[in-house]
Amino acid sequence: MMRAPLLLPLLLAAAAGVAQAQNSKVGEVSTAFKLIGPDHKVVVEAYDDPKVTGVTCYVSRAKTGGLSGAVGLAEDKAEASIACRQVGPIAIANPLPQQEEVYSERQSILFKRLRVVRMVDAKRNTLVYLTYSDKLIDGSPTNAVTAVPVDRGTPIPLK
Repeated sequence: MMRAPLLLPLLLAAAAGVAQAQNSKVGEVSTAFKLIGPDHKVVVEAYDDPKVTGVTCYVSRAKTGGLSGAVGLAEDKAEASIACRQVGPIAIANPLPQQEEVYSERQSILFKRLRVVRMVDAKRNTLVYLTYSDKLIDGSPTNAVTAVPVDRGTPIPLK
């Protein structure tokens, strides 16, 4: 019975590590000095769309510092900003669903996640990306949206 409480934190850490492998940190700025532990900061991370080659999303968000932030107990704010850009030729190998989560990352030890969802605006041949935060009980209405128009010569295939 004692193994189960020890196993859960290890599984959560492993799952967070898998999600982190999909992004790369572009930079960060400190926003408040903390005597013990890391400073509060705003981080900017890049996420490549796994199904759309040539599109990268940049997400900025607050990262809580201090002792609770250092040990993973702090709850980061539910606010984020997103800007997705065409960074190369756009290629879509397989048909895309109308709406799909492309990234999700844990923001607190208990059930809060930052999510990035891709939507297809077929009428305008545009990829729309939405970022928001949610919780098990209640999510945050705070969100941000960005769009990447795709050349009409490259129609977006839908499922």
